[in-house]
Amino acid sequence: MVLPDGRGERLEALLAARDLEAVWFAGPDNFAWLTGGSNVVDRTSDVGVAAAGYDGELRVVTDNIEAERLAVEELPAGINVESVAWHESSLAEAVAARTPRPAAADFGVDGLADIDGRALRTPLTAGDCDRYRALAAETATALEAVCRGADSTDTERAVAADLRGRLAARGIDAPVALVGGSERARRYRHYTPTEASLGRYALVSVTARRGGLYASCTRTVAFDPPVWLAARHRAAARVETTALAATQTAAQEGATAGDVFGAIRTAYAAVGHEDEWRNHHQGGATGFAGREWFATPESDQAVEQPMAYAWNPTIQGAKSEDTVLVGDTIEVMTRTGDWPTIEVDAVEADLALQRPAILEA
Repeated sequence: MVLPDGRGERLEALLAARDLEAVWFAGPDNFAWLTGGSNVVDRTSDVGVAAAGYDGELRVVTDNIEAERLAVEELPAGINVESVAWHESSLAEAVAARTPRPAAADFGVDGLADIDGRALRTPLTAGDCDRYRALAAETATALEAVCRGADSTDTERAVAADLRGRLAARGIDAPVALVGGSERARRYRHYTPTEASLGRYALVSVTARRGGLYASCTRTVAFDPPVWLAARHRAAARVETTALAATQTAAQEGATAGDVFGAIRTAYAAVGHEDEWRNHHQGGATGFAGREWFATPESDQAVEQPMAYAWNPTIQGAKSEDTVLVGDTIEVMTRTGDWPTIEVDAVEADLALQRPAILEA
C-alpha cells in the first residue's frame, strides 16, 4: 500500500541514510505514527503487542491473539498482518525471523540496530493536523465541561475521574490528568489528584491521546478566588503568548529551542516573576508524544513548522497551557469558543492572543 502524508518518503530517506533494508517499530508512539492504529494492550509497557515494519512495503507482525482485532479495528485496509502463535515466539523473535537485513528497530531485537523514530514524526503533515484539530477540540470540550460542573466541595480525585470518563467516552486516553485544589495547586507544580477538596479554586490539566497524537491544556475554575490569582494567571498567559511568538519566529529563522527559552526567561522577568521558570519545565513541541522535546536554556533542538507546541508556564498557583499549531499562523487547537477569554500581549513581540480566562463558578 502507498503510505499516506509522505511517510514513505521519510522512511526511504531513513533507509538510505542508515544503509538499511528495513526498519521496525513496536513503540506505541512510533507504531501509531506509521500505521494510524494502536498496538497498546498493557499501558505499562514501552513495547506494544505488534511491530510495524517497512522495507519498501508496510507490514505488521503480531501474535494470533491480536492479529484479527488489529486488522479489523486498528489498521487501514491493505496492510499485510503476519501472525505467529503466541506460545511459539516472542514479538522480537518473530521480527528477527522475518526481516531483511541490515535492519533496525526501536525495541530490542537480536541482530538489529537501535533506532529512535522521533525524527520521522516531525514536522506534522496536513493529515496529522486535521486529526489533531479534532482531538484537541474534543479534549478541550471535555475539560471545560468538567470544570463547569465542578464544586468547591468536590475532591481532586472525583474531578479527575470525571475528566478521564468524559474523554474515554470519546475514545480518548488521558495519560496525564492533574487536578489541584487551592491548597495543593500553590504548593506543587504537578498536582496529582488526592482526596483533598478543591476549595477556593482549582487548576485542571490534561494530556490526552488518540490515534497516536497528544493534546494538552489547562483550565482554571474559581469559587472564591484569592486576590492574587487573576494577576498571576494573566502573567502566566503573557509568558505563554511570548513563547508562541518566539516559536513562530524561531521556526521561520532557523533558530533553536534554546532561543525560545531565552524569550521565556525574558517574559518571566517582565511580568515580575524572574525566577519562576526554575520551578517547572516550560513545555515544548508536541505531536506523537506528550512532548516531542522539552525546551531548556541550552537546547539546540531545531524549531520546526508546521508543528504543534504546548508551552505550560507556571507562576505559583497559576498556569497557562494550550496545544497550538504553529506555522504561517498561530492556531490554538484546544480552543472551543465556549470559555471566557482575556486578551494578552506577548513581551517584546508583536502578538496578541485571546487566552482562557479564569472561570468564576
